[in-house]
Amino acid sequence: MKKKAFITGINGQDGSYLAELLLEKDYEVYGIVRRNSIAENQESRIDSLVGSGVETFYGDLTDISSLERLIRTIQPDEIYNIAAQSHVRISFDIPQYTVQANALGIVNILEAWRNNCPTARFYQASSSEMFGRSVDDDGYQRETTSMNPTSPYGCTKVFGFNMTQHYRHAYKLFACNGILFNHESPRRGSNFVTNKVVKSAVEISLGKRDTLPLGNLDAFRDWGHSKDYVRAMHMIMNHTEPDDFVCATGVTNSVGGMCDYVFNKVGLNYKDYVTMDERFMRAEELKYLRGDATKLRETFGWVPEYTFETLMDDMIQHWVGVYK
Repeated sequence: MKKKAFITGINGQDGSYLAELLLEKDYEVYGIVRRNSIAENQESRIDSLVGSGVETFYGDLTDISSLERLIRTIQPDEIYNIAAQSHVRISFDIPQYTVQANALGIVNILEAWRNNCPTARFYQASSSEMFGRSVDDDGYQRETTSMNPTSPYGCTKVFGFNMTQHYRHAYKLFACNGILFNHESPRRGSNFVTNKVVKSAVEISLGKRDTLPLGNLDAFRDWGHSKDYVRAMHMIMNHTEPDDFVCATGVTNSVGGMCDYVFNKVGLNYKDYVTMDERFMRAEELKYLRGDATKLRETFGWVPEYTFETLMDDMIQHWVGVYK
């Protein structure tokens, strides 16, 4: 009998790649999508999968009735909670909604799971933003690093992480956390800095725009490819026991360094086009993230297939293809 997976946020970057991976592993895949006034935005990343083993339903983490109904009906073997208000900068503008979606939302799905299908396994998408200002002496963040978030988004993710651990211990449920560092792809929303930089660089090289306004160019991030990270999600979910794992490349680059690489690839000098705009600065900046995935690597043999450079190349090729 095929395993059943239920994915929140299935039409997002990670959800769509995860759905593809699970189909390859012969799962039945179910997911919820939020209604969007622009219909093509609702399922554009998974259009090719619907009807090929993926079934989607309208739902929302803030609506526990939809979660309970679907989990009770589907009776999944695995629940991947990937949906969130995931834009860190925007969380400063809409902190209440961020809390409703990311904190109240995790309580809703944990309760829907516990009360309707407690034998299923549960994966929570946690984030490197939980670490905030904390960095170990060797310059890395890992599972034992203290959490000092610097954004409403990071605060909600700490809550979700702790609640997932609580349900594991209090109710003896299989609840695990993947602490994922920044991960990107051609499917990343173009208001996230990586895709914003790549898309804009290609547009500038083609004469479609003149400048690129950005925030803090000195912020350092550990960027990987979403395809590698959804492989890690599945490994963590199918471990012999529930646990928490950092997923990261261990390599950090600055936003300015990313601009330099991407603009060079399209034959330009980013300093001629990139400007700093206060609108894109955070009220409290997070300067540095670099993850240590030793535990993940030693437990499962996980190794990222993409480097920072091949990740950027993949995104550049995508946007060059779009504008051909």
